Amino acid sequence: SPTDGSSANDSSLSDLPKPLRPQVYPQRWIQLGYLSTLALLSDWVCFSTASIPDVFEEAYPGKTSEGLIDKFLFMNVVSCLMVTDMVAKFGLQRCTKASSLLMSVGCWLRSGLGIVPVIFELLGIRDDHASLLETKVFGTPLFGLPPYPIIVAGTLMVGMAQPFFQCTPPLLSAQWFASNERATSSAVALNFNQVGIAAAFVVGGLMADGYDGLVRYFALIAIASTIVSIGTFVHFDDLPPVPPSASEMGKMQNSLGHKEPPFHVSVRNFFNTPGFVRPLAAFIWSIAITNVVGAFIEEVMERGGVTGRRAIAWAGCGFEFAIVLGGVILGRYVDRTKEYKSVTLYCITISLILILPLGLTDHYIGKEPVLLIISLFFLGFFVGPVQPINAELAVDVTFPGDETAVESVQQFGGNFCSALLVPAAGRAAKLDYQLLPNVPLLASDIRGDVIFMMALAIVTFCFYRSFDAPLRRSMADGD
Repeated sequence: SPTDGSSANDSSLSDLPKPLRPQVYPQRWIQLGYLSTLALLSDWVCFSTASIPDVFEEAYPGKTSEGLIDKFLFMNVVSCLMVTDMVAKFGLQRCTKASSLLMSVGCWLRSGLGIVPVIFELLGIRDDHASLLETKVFGTPLFGLPPYPIIVAGTLMVGMAQPFFQCTPPLLSAQWFASNERATSSAVALNFNQVGIAAAFVVGGLMADGYDGLVRYFALIAIASTIVSIGTFVHFDDLPPVPPSASEMGKMQNSLGHKEPPFHVSVRNFFNTPGFVRPLAAFIWSIAITNVVGAFIEEVMERGGVTGRRAIAWAGCGFEFAIVLGGVILGRYVDRTKEYKSVTLYCITISLILILPLGLTDHYIGKEPVLLIISLFFLGFFVGPVQPINAELAVDVTFPGDETAVESVQQFGGNFCSALLVPAAGRAAKLDYQLLPNVPLLASDIRGDVIFMMALAIVTFCFYRSFDAPLRRSMADGD
């Protein structure tokens, strides 16, 4: 009968497999949490002695904190050239776990056996084993800080691991987060390293007040890295069961049997893609400004009347946290609107105003510490988010290109240009220009580094404003 036939057809249709729909999982927040924390720890190691150079140089006569940071950054740049091909070959999960272990081992090399006196002290038996703890090998305390070459080896290991946390956030966002979450998740992961720099300022300044304090400080970092590495091995997953967006689903279906090209081929393809270079320029500008301000934070604060070591440390901490906060708030707005270009241009324009108080002193008013600190905070809030927003924009215009390769190019460009621009800003900071000296009410002076940073902002704004390229990934998502 007709009724029986209709029923049979309905039954057969219900048995057909339904097409997969994009889906997100709570696990994505765990993935983001671990990658962000690993980035935090890696930059904490990098800048661990930046706020205590005198203590470090006392422990290692003839060596400088700046020299150790330079070695870290050099290894970081080298590793940026390898991370794309490694992740393409072994996957994000394996590379993240291996890199977390590498970082943990590096931290323990930097700490040496200095953890032993700390444990004895916590157990209340340090005095009972005083003679053992004073043992020396070739004139170096066995249970103190390791020899300088070991410190360097550990630092290089962490420097090698760091790009696996800093170049992969766009890939993690694409694999785990919905299309209206990606800029926010990338902002958290890309900028969370700033919290590590803040920890270096505050924790280093408070703990490492001498040799014994430096021993405990390095041991704390090693313990923290070990805990996070163990958690990464236990909790960090591979791909989700179902992709989180239409673009990622389409990319995965089209890439069956397809292998991502080598990094150098991807780089050539990116530079031939309309719209790639301008997000790269904005990313480089942002990382250069944050690095210049971070590198000379003490001098900048002293210009404005903030001279206490602890006050400077907290000001630097506020600057770094503002970067993270701005990334989350502006990243969420960009996720909803896809207004990459307009948000970036507004951020660059606002930065021009906020940079001025860092080096402009009105002789009539004098130093204004409150204005300086407020400007510093909002400068971080508006400059920092430019990095993750333009990382996502570059991935959008190069879709379906390799997300890790995109971010590797940006990180390499940002760190390489910073290595050139930070010393240039340092030289410019020694120049002081008088403005309107014959008008007492308006007479002021401005430092060369502020002029330098403002010039970078103007050049970047003029270059970036001509951005005009299709957002390929957003179109694939239907956004």
